[in-house]
Amino acid sequence: MITIKVPATSANIGPGFDSLGIALQTYLTLEIHEETAEWVVEHTMGVAIPHDATHFIVATARQLAPDLTPHRLVVKSDIPLARGLGSSSSALLAGLAMANELANLQLTADDLLTYATKLEGHPDNVAPALFGGGVAAYFDGQHVYHAPIHFPDNLQFVTYIPDTQLLTAAARAALPAQLDFKTTVAAGAIGNTLIAALNANDFETAKHLIEADKFHESARQHLVPHLAQIRTLAHDLGIVGTYLSGAGPTVITVAPAQAAQKLLTALKAAGLPGTCQQLQLDTTGLTIQKED
Repeated sequence: MITIKVPATSANIGPGFDSLGIALQTYLTLEIHEETAEWVVEHTMGVAIPHDATHFIVATARQLAPDLTPHRLVVKSDIPLARGLGSSSSALLAGLAMANELANLQLTADDLLTYATKLEGHPDNVAPALFGGGVAAYFDGQHVYHAPIHFPDNLQFVTYIPDTQLLTAAARAALPAQLDFKTTVAAGAIGNTLIAALNANDFETAKHLIEADKFHESARQHLVPHLAQIRTLAHDLGIVGTYLSGAGPTVITVAPAQAAQKLLTALKAAGLPGTCQQLQLDTTGLTIQKED
């Protein structure tokens, strides 16, 4: 049996639109069992998700290796669908990694990243899911440039996951067609300084920049009114560092452990319709384990 494990991800981290992401300790696991006459995908994700060759993981794998021998697969995932935590990216990488293993393609991690980015359109989720930790990445249409981002060890990620989905297409449609030059310069400066502050272990500076996005949050705030509510609740506790995870609707607050616990307690008391979790950074990324 081969087991492929891929972490959830959170993209943007405020001002890092389509370029910054982190891997978090909640996972999709793909077990590859015996060969079969036809693809069989066992899962408990509901009737809308196929159990055959049309399953997204299998379809993705077959894009990379069309003649792949069918197997029985078991898919387990704690990553909620359409919530801004990289569920599609984790499944995409699981499919590519499966094709690489079963077809013995010998693709490197950078090869997989490039292929995944071309399918996904941007690297902010697939890069941290593949490498773990925080990653800054840029895709020029051919090559993916990427580098790790340091996060202080004591940080926690207080995560509010609403009961309702927000499809990426709807969130993308809310974005402006263009930004004026002055705003764009400021937005770039904020993102650059955020990365520098994190890599300098200066979270005191970074936490304010996490909330200073000019690219997407204001355009999407009508879709996610709980973003402002949670940010206000955190500020009342003296906690800064709340942002919209990816396209939403999940909202994450980055905070030291003690403050994170206070916010988690307050969020649960607020009675928001959804799930609150205190997550940690995954520093490993995609892993593959083989058993006889």
